[in-house]
Amino acid sequence: MTAVSIFSGICCGEKSIVTRLVSDTGYKLMNDSDIVSEASTLSGIPPQKVKRAFSAKTSVFNKFTHERERSIAYVKLALAQILSEENLVIRGFISHLIPKEITHVLRVCLIADMAFRIQTAIHGHNLSASDAVRFIRKGDEDAAAWVHGLMEVNDPWDPVLYDMLLPTDKPGQTQVVERIREGMKNEAVKATARSKRAVEDFLLSAQVEVRLVKEGHNVGVEAKNGDITLTINKHVLMLNRLEEELIHIVSQVPGVKSAKVDVGKGFHQADIYRKHDFETPSKVLLVDDEREFVETLSERLLMRDMGSAVAYDGESALELIEMDEPEVMILDLRMPGIDGIEVLKRVKQTNPEIEVIILTGHGSEADRETCMKLGAFAYLQKPVDIDNLSRTIKKANEKIRQRKASGER
Repeated sequence: MTAVSIFSGICCGEKSIVTRLVSDTGYKLMNDSDIVSEASTLSGIPPQKVKRAFSAKTSVFNKFTHERERSIAYVKLALAQILSEENLVIRGFISHLIPKEITHVLRVCLIADMAFRIQTAIHGHNLSASDAVRFIRKGDEDAAAWVHGLMEVNDPWDPVLYDMLLPTDKPGQTQVVERIREGMKNEAVKATARSKRAVEDFLLSAQVEVRLVKEGHNVGVEAKNGDITLTINKHVLMLNRLEEELIHIVSQVPGVKSAKVDVGKGFHQADIYRKHDFETPSKVLLVDDEREFVETLSERLLMRDMGSAVAYDGESALELIEMDEPEVMILDLRMPGIDGIEVLKRVKQTNPEIEVIILTGHGSEADRETCMKLGAFAYLQKPVDIDNLSRTIKKANEKIRQRKASGER
């Protein structure tokens, strides 16, 4: 049976159209939220973190943690498992993860002109006209970043991505649903032995990708009748050793007949391929107004495989914490604007799970006592021995890991 995937710009009236289509066909509806929930169950990653994979704004720590890539790997696995069913309507960002080789999926895009979308946002979300525009633009930015990241296509509404590109603001909803149902009858989107085999290939590639991300690897995966091709898109210092490790991991996945490693077009870029070590701190926020010092410290931590982001004042640090989720913070006390003690106080009120290490050159014994009472993990003085700081960060990270393992905050 033909499945239908639907991708839409926000505020294009897509919800009522999808509801009508599902009602008329009796098909099962799978939204992004359904697949995210299943991916969360499979991975243990909280749903809100999995959902962030669809956002244009990637975590500042992602180049160290690969959380986005891990989330997408599990989303693919959840989607691949669902695609083995029949009579599906798949709606949302996940529709773009369906490989083009699965030809029994009718790919539909719903879009409307901006005036219609603004009015829909105003009435449907109780927004002002200016807020409606910002709301729609944010949604379009997420859509564009998602599509570009997957297929290097800049326009998320590009007709090349879909079988049908349908305006929702001109014909009525009944006509839109009728056109989709007519498209479902086309022989080109009927299930064949080849397209069903492509679903099996997609499931195997997703299983392989999940196995690799569990081991800290981030490479492209393609499956064809049990044969796996892995593609490396970053420079590798010891390619042969990495190839051996990847093939060893992949060969243990049930259903894999063979595995080989290729290098992609990004292989010669400057970025160095790094296997992610889940026990090494990779979400460290450095907060210090001494730019040269903090940038040098970030580089020295990176040499020890610790990923970090930098903020140069308390206000910026608090804003970053609202948008992202550092696990360990290295915090100076004397800064312009909001000082370190106030930052520590606010962080422990709003995000008590963040372990804060005070690193200052101007503190007193009274400051130390105040910081420890407020919940600081440690209090260190500048100049700091980098090995001592590294050990302290690892101890803080170990405390976080133990707390997560026990289910505590």
